[in-house]
Amino acid sequence: MADLPDQTAEPRKPLPSEIDVFGLTDVGRVRKQNQDQFLIASLHKLLRVHQSSIPADDLTPLVTESRGFILLVADGVGGRPDGQVASGTAVRTVAHYVTHLTDLYRRLDSDQESQFLAELERSVLKSHEVLLAEGERAYGGKGGATTMTLLFALWPRVYLVQVGDSCCYRLRDGQLERLSELQTLAEELVQAGALTRTEAHRSPFKNVLASALGGREAKPLTLSSDGRWTDKLLLCTDGLTKHVTDDEIQDHLLRMVSAERTCRDLVALALERGGEDNVTVVIGHLVPKAG
Repeated sequence: MADLPDQTAEPRKPLPSEIDVFGLTDVGRVRKQNQDQFLIASLHKLLRVHQSSIPADDLTPLVTESRGFILLVADGVGGRPDGQVASGTAVRTVAHYVTHLTDLYRRLDSDQESQFLAELERSVLKSHEVLLAEGERAYGGKGGATTMTLLFALWPRVYLVQVGDSCCYRLRDGQLERLSELQTLAEELVQAGALTRTEAHRSPFKNVLASALGGREAKPLTLSSDGRWTDKLLLCTDGLTKHVTDDEIQDHLLRMVSAERTCRDLVALALERGGEDNVTVVIGHLVPKAG
């Protein structure tokens, strides 16, 4: 996936009080189990004191301010065993792997950006390997599988790694754009010219994944882009997009007062319209600058 063009970066790093992030997941109205998972995490440098003659209060703060944020959603694949376990395993594997990238993102510059993105992609593929191994051990080959959309925000850059059909949207200058791509058989047929977009929407292949962690094939899509103070980022599983249109998502983000309120409103809207699947929404943005 090609890089998006850079824009003039904001000179000041956001303060913790200026970062508003929230996530919410719901089992929906039909499914008995929630196979969605999400993660919101910040990365820090930590000083762990084991012993000292200096009083502990004199050594605070021991944890630095956030050096980056991870937003992640994963959707266990239906029709496969242990979808909930698969999505949870994938999230834990990526979280464990990313914590070991501390040195790389601490000294990240433009020359190392491609290396950093490759390491993020490798963390996602590591979860694919773990799921394949667990599937072989527990089910003789066909174990659980999951989608994953991972966004790493390291001001003023954002990095995306995606497998499957969970989505990442960005609202910029009043317009909603989908940064991710749908990795479904229907989408592949559209790209090949075998289906129109309208036909794909009605196709039985629209929910059949062409790429999934733990599945037959995992083909991560990656993107790096600039970040702007006024951007609003939203990650979601298809439990939202089955019931809520892109125009409606855009409208909610335009009217957003807080990430929590908008997450709750969007999940509630999906549930009101049937809640046929598990629904998960994660939103992150920076609060408007004073003045």
